[in-house]
Amino acid sequence: MKNTKQNVILLVIVVCLVVFPLVFIKGGEFGGSDDQGTAQIKKNDPSYRVWAHPLWTPPSGEIETLIFTLQGSFGTGVIAYIIGFARGKKKNSKEE
Repeated sequence: MKNTKQNVILLVIVVCLVVFPLVFIKGGEFGGSDDQGTAQIKKNDPSYRVWAHPLWTPPSGEIETLIFTLQGSFGTGVIAYIIGFARGKKKNSKEE
């Protein structure tokens, strides 16, 4: 199978994975794991008090999302660099 055909198939699969939940789960609420965890703790132990607090709280939800996205992008870049470095090293060792 050619790379172009394979890439198109993978792209279609990714688009389907993104679009199908949005189409078929109408009126669904997309809540974060923090909210679900907090609700579960309050349900199991209503007297629980938070003992850890953040050192810095972002000024808005948008800034928090930006920082989260930058963190994920940086991690992806590091992983991609390591994989590329390993592939290049392997390719160079085969040529010698």
